[in-house]
Amino acid sequence: MSSPDPQVRAARNRSTRSSPARGPVVAVTGAASGVGALLTERLAASEEIRQVIAIDERRGDCAEAQWHILDVRDPAIAERLRGADVVVHLALDLDLESDAAARTAYNVRGTQTVLTAAAAAGVHRVVLCTSTMVYGALPDNELPLSEDAELRATAEATGVGDLLEIERLARRAPRAHPGLNVTVVRPAVLVGGTDTALTRYFESPRLLVVAGSRPAWQFCHVDDLCSALEYAVREEVEGELAVGCDGWLEQEEVEELSGIRRMELPSAVALGAAARLHRIGLTPSPAGDLAYTMHPWVVSGSRLHDAGWRPAYTNEQVLAELLEEVAGRHTVVGRRLGRKDATAAGAAGATVALLGAAAVVRRARKARRRI
Repeated sequence: MSSPDPQVRAARNRSTRSSPARGPVVAVTGAASGVGALLTERLAASEEIRQVIAIDERRGDCAEAQWHILDVRDPAIAERLRGADVVVHLALDLDLESDAAARTAYNVRGTQTVLTAAAAAGVHRVVLCTSTMVYGALPDNELPLSEDAELRATAEATGVGDLLEIERLARRAPRAHPGLNVTVVRPAVLVGGTDTALTRYFESPRLLVVAGSRPAWQFCHVDDLCSALEYAVREEVEGELAVGCDGWLEQEEVEELSGIRRMELPSAVALGAAARLHRIGLTPSPAGDLAYTMHPWVVSGSRLHDAGWRPAYTNEQVLAELLEEVAGRHTVVGRRLGRKDATAAGAAGATVALLGAAAVVRRARKARRRI
């Protein structure tokens, strides 16, 4: 028997997918770029999802989604969510170069608005995405941490204060809106088209290691994050979920796999210099970011595993992909350098130059105070 004409087959598929019996209607915020765009494409291609509503401030590339163009802080979003069963909120600004106050205003207000609008629209589940950074990077952390471990992070690292506030909103929302289920997905160091203080760490000519520290590296490929979010959308798992590769890499393994040698500094020097450089605007990364390269913050991910989910990538594979992504980029203490700057600075020279610059600024300020 010959197969149906492609146009007939496509029409049948559209008819089948429009059937009200096929899966949930899912709204995705931040759907035009990054993780949001990847998840929107993934859900739109899934036979288990009836429809995808895509929300962003610009239209993305997924033609199969129903697009609404608006800011997630706009209360009108409630009307756009009517008919949705699940909302995945991915409209977050975690850009290192963003103004901190504007970033917080967008992230926190956006999450508040989406949660309130979802409840008003009759949505029964909201999926939020934060990071395993909310557990905090501390020398006494267990390896690995339980997903139920206390969130001991502080607001000293880039964007972590916003993520902690989003976590608080997630816990309050079911009490404020009975019937609303909130699931929080926390990825480890995210790799795959991302730009963070932790991915920039691997753009450095030397890996800065704080003397006496015990770092442990756990990565999360963006494809694994999307598959974990899809598990949450399909209600195969709920609650607070960590997602990442199984296990972790010690610093020595990272150095061996990357071929990048370390530059070790005393804790007081590294933290003090990082704080000064950020204060005078030479680097976008506050000193708090350094803690995540010093202490372990690996999480087990047992809830997803118990539900049958498994990562498709290992830490070694994700690190290799990260190194390919950052090849040719030059970053020192979180600050991107042009090729000429990096070449002139040499392997460790750029770091020494920045440390020296901070010291010069400090001496100049002392001198001005004495005058």
